[in-house]
Amino acid sequence: MDQKIIEKAAGFISTNGLECVMAVIDFDGYPTASTISVSKNEGISSLSFCTSFDSIKVKRIQKCNYASVCISSSEPFFNITLVGKIEVITDPKIKKEMWYDGLEHYFTGYEDENYCVLKFVTERYKLFIDEDEVEGKF
Repeated sequence: MDQKIIEKAAGFISTNGLECVMAVIDFDGYPTASTISVSKNEGISSLSFCTSFDSIKVKRIQKCNYASVCISSSEPFFNITLVGKIEVITDPKIKKEMWYDGLEHYFTGYEDENYCVLKFVTERYKLFIDEDEVEGKF
């Protein structure tokens, strides 16, 4: 049953344009949450996001790479909470792989120095789907 719920959670995360709430630690040691769209996921084990290198979020991640991601919906009702570590990626090959239509509104192209990728790797999870709750660690 746990694997079925994990697979269902991965399916929800794969929805195009899905927004989630990401919490990172600010410079005073407090969690700070903001919304961001998931660009790519590998099940629930890792999620990637595209963002601006000069954003405060990136500066916070560079100082402390602990993060949490929460994805929820009321229709259908589910809550996916992931806790782990996040890294800032500026590798041109990965930036090119992650580039998608719509990013040109924010960046000149995948070679834009202000464009970067955030990769979140899950260490533990708590899923509530179909009235079932599952917790686990990777």
